[in-house]
Amino acid sequence: MTTDAEGFLLPVPDEDGAPFWEYAARGELRVQACADCGRLRFPPRPCCPHCQSFASRWEPMSGRGRIWSFVRPHPPLLPAYAAQAPYNVVLVELAEAPEIRLAGNLVSAPDAPLDSVDPARLRIGAKVQVAFAEQGGMTVPRWLLAAS
Repeated sequence: MTTDAEGFLLPVPDEDGAPFWEYAARGELRVQACADCGRLRFPPRPCCPHCQSFASRWEPMSGRGRIWSFVRPHPPLLPAYAAQAPYNVVLVELAEAPEIRLAGNLVSAPDAPLDSVDPARLRIGAKVQVAFAEQGGMTVPRWLLAAS
């Protein structure tokens, strides 16, 4: 990980994961799939763990999911995060692929601060929808509560 000008951590795309970030920059949530057996996999990797094929493609996801787990970090933290603490970090299970879980933050709007959702609204199983925000020259997925 690297940091942006404010000190927030940024992902460092590798060769296998670069397409994930390229699609995110276009506002698309996609997950790597094996082009031979069709199984989805995350994190991205060169070889399918199910059939050992090196062929892959990127499947579009709806961006819908549910909170599988969450934490609320408290200080001491990295300095850039301390002002927004405590904030939430969620693990989201994708609707189309419950075996795939993505980490992120539940926010009130794509560009809202990390502490923008009342902690009382956090609950396991809450339905969420992906949103994308620009941070330090990268587009990162974040999560919004979905209308029930």
